[in-house]
Amino acid sequence: MKIFIDTAKISEIKEAISWGIVDGITTNPSLVRKAMESEGTGKKIDEYIEEILKIAGPERPVSLEVMGVKAEDMIREAEILYEKFNDIANNVVIKVPVNTYAGHYEGLKTIRHLSEEGIPVNCTLIMTPEQALLAAKAGARYVSPFAGRIDDYIRTTKLGMKAGEDFKKGDYYPWDGMGVDDNGIRSGSDLVEKVVMILENYDYDTEVIASSIRNARQVREAAMIGAHIATIPFNVLQEMLLHPKTEEGVKKFSEDAEKANYHEIFS
Repeated sequence: MKIFIDTAKISEIKEAISWGIVDGITTNPSLVRKAMESEGTGKKIDEYIEEILKIAGPERPVSLEVMGVKAEDMIREAEILYEKFNDIANNVVIKVPVNTYAGHYEGLKTIRHLSEEGIPVNCTLIMTPEQALLAAKAGARYVSPFAGRIDDYIRTTKLGMKAGEDFKKGDYYPWDGMGVDDNGIRSGSDLVEKVVMILENYDYDTEVIASSIRNARQVREAAMIGAHIATIPFNVLQEMLLHPKTEEGVKKFSEDAEKANYHEIFS
């Protein structure tokens, strides 16, 4: 499974790339705004995005999102983003919502138009397998089912739980659900699994990006399901590395090595 880092913070991108595990980057306007507020250091937004693309390099796709809600606006914005930034490292992917409040079909129209132009699309805000199927048929290079948001939706609408009180954003929600479902979808991981199953039945080139990942266990489930990609926030990448017995083991080995003068081997 490929790992994309879900952030626009240059410090996080550089650090994660240095670990040798990053295959791509996903951003959105909210992530870009937060990143520039914390570490923009006076850069213009064009300059900030250019730096992300250069750091990623040609081998790592970077998703940049449109802001329009009508097809003609999203197409225009996508063409501008692609023309302005893709020559930097040939790694720009355009994020397009599967539908918008301006019209249920605007996203699909945009995906079809851009795919015919050869502009790769990451179809975002996928909440049902049906949406993913339509996006793939329209030509999306990637579809992004939002696991964490579906978990939140089921907890709040089906179980009557309150965010921030009954559960926190990073809390794990069971893959098999808690006895309720959203039109047959038991959890966010169940959504990702059903999207993978459907697209594997047909000869689409579309890759599934498990998105809205909230904790390390969701990453494990995405890998078990066979998602092609998981896009993961930096704090969850850190969580994936942690276990108290690992820390305990390193400490014990270090103490024993010191007692055995093991350091002399490296002198």
